[in-house]
Amino acid sequence: MNIVSYDIRLVVLDMAGTTVADDGLVERAFQAAAGSLGVEAGSPEHAKMLDHVRATMGESKISVFRHLFGEEEKAQRANTAFEAAYHDLVDAGHCEALPGAAEAIAELRGQGRKVVLTTGFSRATQDRILTALGWESIADLTLCPAEAGRGRPYPDLALTALLRTGTDAVRQIAVAGDTGYDMLTGSRAGASVVAGVLTGAHGEERLRTDGATHVLASVAELPALLAG
Repeated sequence: MNIVSYDIRLVVLDMAGTTVADDGLVERAFQAAAGSLGVEAGSPEHAKMLDHVRATMGESKISVFRHLFGEEEKAQRANTAFEAAYHDLVDAGHCEALPGAAEAIAELRGQGRKVVLTTGFSRATQDRILTALGWESIADLTLCPAEAGRGRPYPDLALTALLRTGTDAVRQIAVAGDTGYDMLTGSRAGASVVAGVLTGAHGEERLRTDGATHVLASVAELPALLAG
């Protein structure tokens, strides 16, 4: 592992796949959403859509549905069905922190860094996850795409985190996530550290292609990396 010596003041962490186990929940909720619009599971159309969902993991979910269904009304219907299905899965107990994630967040804050949790989900879904985990106060701030302007792969979430936490410079940001879109967000925001983790959607090649400065086995390794 390459040790960094940057003066990192702000750590922007993804949720599903990075700090929170996904375990196929996104794909299961997508199947319910697609079914609500008449796309049958196992059909060629469903398979093509699922490929797009996998490739764009990390992106704002409403943006994904706009791409898949074209019409805004259909996208909104799909998004509503997706959220309802995801909420049901969370409420049924299918939501847990990844090993070492909570401890890593506590350690990062103990090092004097601000921690912001970000997501491609809506605020309602993000809050559902935070409540299920008892994480309402685990970070300094939580952000969803609607609160930042644009979701990933744009830099808005990281830059909004910078503004909201009063961080002085983009070079003081570290971004960590499990998808290529997380890496693009970090690199486009000018973050000094863009760390990919191998606990979620994308592998090392995709993470490095999209701008990872470091690739870690999990977010549990991030505090040691930043401590240098």
